Amino acid sequence: MPKMKTHSSLKDRVKVTGTGKVRRYKAYKNHLMFGKGKSQKQRLGKSPIMASGDVARLKQQIANLK
Repeated sequence: MPKMKTHSSLKDRVKVTGTGKVRRYKAYKNHLMFGKGKSQKQRLGKSPIMASGDVARLKQQIANLK
């Protein structure tokens, strides 16, 4: 039986915390930052915990992330 592989694109987009929660990254954060306001850039700096419904949907793909 072949091993279950982690989805490669998902590997770069999420990280699993030490307690097992999944942390995601935000969009609109990579370039053209000079056109965004100060408060928007501060909000984009924090990476939030992924919603539980999304984690359940992606559970098989992120099974091998540590």
